Amino acid sequence: MRVIGTAGHVDHGKSTLIAALTGVHPDRLKEEREREMTIDLGFGWLTLPNGEEVGIVDVPGHRDFIENMLAGIGGIDAALLVIAADEGVMPQTREHLAILDLLQIPAGLIVLTKTDLAPDPDWLGLLETDVRAAVSDTILADAPIVRVSAKNKTGLDTLITNLQSLLHEKPSRPDMSRPRLPIDRVFSMAGFGTVVTGTLTDGSLAVGDEVEILPSRQKGRVRGLQTHKKKEERASPGSRTAVNISGIATENIQRGEVVTRPNQYQSTRRADVKLHLLKDISASLKHSAEVKVFLGTAETIANLRLLGSEELAPASDGWIQLELRDPLICVRGDRLILRRPSPSETLGGGIIVDPHPKGRHKRFDESVLKSLESLAQGSPADVLLEAALALGPASVKDVIARSRLEAEAAESAVDELLGNGILVNMEGGRSAWRMDSLVMPAAQWQTLQDKTLQIVRDYHKSFPLRKGIPREELKSKLKLQARVFNVSIARIGTQKQLMESGSFVALPSHKVTLDGADQAKVQGLMRKFAANPFGPPSVKECQAEVGEEIYAALVEMGELTVVSHEVVFRTEDYETMVAKVKSAIQKKGQVTLAEVRDLLGTTRKYVQALLEHLDAIGVTVRAGEARKLK
Repeated sequence: MRVIGTAGHVDHGKSTLIAALTGVHPDRLKEEREREMTIDLGFGWLTLPNGEEVGIVDVPGHRDFIENMLAGIGGIDAALLVIAADEGVMPQTREHLAILDLLQIPAGLIVLTKTDLAPDPDWLGLLETDVRAAVSDTILADAPIVRVSAKNKTGLDTLITNLQSLLHEKPSRPDMSRPRLPIDRVFSMAGFGTVVTGTLTDGSLAVGDEVEILPSRQKGRVRGLQTHKKKEERASPGSRTAVNISGIATENIQRGEVVTRPNQYQSTRRADVKLHLLKDISASLKHSAEVKVFLGTAETIANLRLLGSEELAPASDGWIQLELRDPLICVRGDRLILRRPSPSETLGGGIIVDPHPKGRHKRFDESVLKSLESLAQGSPADVLLEAALALGPASVKDVIARSRLEAEAAESAVDELLGNGILVNMEGGRSAWRMDSLVMPAAQWQTLQDKTLQIVRDYHKSFPLRKGIPREELKSKLKLQARVFNVSIARIGTQKQLMESGSFVALPSHKVTLDGADQAKVQGLMRKFAANPFGPPSVKECQAEVGEEIYAALVEMGELTVVSHEVVFRTEDYETMVAKVKSAIQKKGQVTLAEVRDLLGTTRKYVQALLEHLDAIGVTVRAGEARKLK
């Protein structure tokens, strides 16, 4: 499914041409019909001889409505630059042509309309020469010129044949499974409710899909779909689509918002852009200028930060960072138009290189400029690496999505980067990767690995008598998500640089050792345990005897087993007590606290703590005043 758009000066016959091609006049507003002038976007469609349906967006040509024109021209596959034979190239012809060039519309035709009004046949030849000069340094430099009279119905078949050939040479829009529908119209239909329209890109939508309106983050569901007034179960990329949405009121949606699936896009208030200025703008563009930004169907104000210079001259290129007043939905590779708010004029256009920069760039930082150049001009591997560097540890799928590369090029780039060791597959080898595989740039992985080992090393130095650093504490210090942390620790472990013991992480070389004085303290404590194994010193007494650090080390090493905040046993004595309790229950079916006290020859304090501990860990269960095995 393709969409074409008109462009050209006011009253050059764009709407009349669309009506002649489609049988439907695109001017839908009463004011438009009364003034015989397109004010807002109009829509139509036609079927080509090969059976392909093509949507048409008709845009206003009057300079007062140039911003409405920008809302419709961004999502098209080809343009029809319409020039009236009785007037020739006019101011808005040039401005629309410049916009088509800035947006790099993939293809186009030049249509000379109103040929019935040409003074003589030679006039049309001279006019075509003027047109060729006007388009000579634009994307329409080689575009066919077709002579048409909508009034006399001449040239229409030739126009359709040329349009079919033009579109046949261009690839269809790829389905990246991340649908975006920039909204250009919102209305309500009796019996249906909220309807939005736009040109669908990057993926498909199906009836029943949950959708999200961004940036307002409202959620609804696709109740119905139409393309060219025909019901569809699924709308494909590149199609003019009407979406009937349930769960969201019409008044809560506006042009410029985007229909997506939940959790697939994030809005941004900042974007890095490669900018090209038009040659005939009234003045240079200076740092911190306020500009109007037009992207898709959205429009907002932005503060423009020039990177690497204080001002840009007409016809020059440069790097800018836009600080957006309102959030936008964009991805790498999207094109935008900038206009000066006052006096109103089109300044230039650019391509989004990074839609989610981490922060405000230092304006004259060479490393920033180098990174942006790599993103803009690099090979697929360069682009993928820049995406991976921006994300840090992430799935292959997420890295590819951020890179904006097509599937085949992206997968080849993944193979190249993994094969060269520039990218690390955190969960496998260089070739055994999947879309959900966790990957990370090698340089970042080395930094993370070094940081992890240093944290563990410092912990051992601070707490030499502890088994290791608790996993959760290490995860918190590294500030990593659970999956990334687990995979990272496992990977370092396979390299024999870390070892895990239960809930602790330690260096393989780490051993808990006590010096002579500490050993003497421990021996003294253990003699007290041996003197009364089932009625030993309390936790506080142990800590007072050997110190908190040594006591903690004895617990971590398994020498002592804690059963409550007050009661602790030597592990060998604890195991003996548990065995006796189990044996007694097996013989009698159950035991009471008093029976266990008598069995062990100790006091209620220790027995109660032991039995409650056994209840807590699932060895026993209470049955009235007695205990049974669970």
